[in-house]
Amino acid sequence: QVQLVESGGGSVQAGGSLRLSCAASGRTISTYTLAWFRQAPGKGRDFVGASIRGVDTYYPDSVNSRFTISRDNAKNTVYLQVNNLKPEDTALYYCAAKSSSNDLRSSASYTYWGQGTQVTVSS
Repeated sequence: QVQLVESGGGSVQAGGSLRLSCAASGRTISTYTLAWFRQAPGKGRDFVGASIRGVDTYYPDSVNSRFTISRDNAKNTVYLQVNNLKPEDTALYYCAAKSSSNDLRSSASYTYWGQGTQVTVSS
């Protein structure tokens, strides 16, 4: 079992930045795919991007350069840097992990999940 714990969320004004962290324990994540999802109130869980075994990064077309995923395998941690935050970025942000690199956008394909960290952006 891999335990994932998100942190770094908070309440910020539009235009600000946040760096979210996802610390893993129970197993080394160097060979895992780790992804970020977000879920706004009353909305579904949307794919933000993924770090594929630490050798590649994938983002959907709907996500622009404001979002950057990075990984520190030595710390067993993956990060999501978000710049120029907008009110529509308000959501609960989750990290997730799996051993494969297939179906990156599908939340159902991920085996391990954190409990989320809240990001609230005010105008």
